[in-house]
Amino acid sequence: MNTSIVGRHIELTDAIKDYVNSSVEIFKKYNLDIISVNSIIDKEERNSKPVFVFEFTINVAHLDTIVVKQKDKDLYSAVDIAVDRVSKVLRRHHDKVSTHKATKLSEVVSTEIEDAIANELDRLEAEIIPVRLTSYKPIDIEEALIDLKSSGSAFKVFFDKDDNMRVLYKTSDEGKFGLY
Repeated sequence: MNTSIVGRHIELTDAIKDYVNSSVEIFKKYNLDIISVNSIIDKEERNSKPVFVFEFTINVAHLDTIVVKQKDKDLYSAVDIAVDRVSKVLRRHHDKVSTHKATKLSEVVSTEIEDAIANELDRLEAEIIPVRLTSYKPIDIEEALIDLKSSGSAFKVFFDKDDNMRVLYKTSDEGKFGLY
């Protein structure tokens, strides 16, 4: 990471340079490919009072250039606020990069299996015809047995007197029925 500090209308002391350099070191914790960090310190006069303008220009690989400008009466507070703003941008980019995961081979295989199951269900939907219950009122098991014997159906779904859904079906043994 290349760093540079430029002072406009201000003499850069060792204390200022050390403070800015230590602030730039904070950006390394995001593990991003930071190419360069340019720091520009400018001193302006506003209403006969000195105002410091601190600017970061950061070049990050695979990301647009980040430019943060901060004005304040105190140079060190301007640096701190600019560092906080840059950290916020870098943290968001780091989170975006770290949450993006490559697709694992096991996930690809599982999606292929899910696709095959979905295709099979689509094929079966053409064969399965939904049928509504003819009556939602409760009936006795004996009445359901008489209806099943008289019809050519393999089973009968009904509600019993206790309002439970029941299934009466023909078994493989001739003349025997099952109740679920």
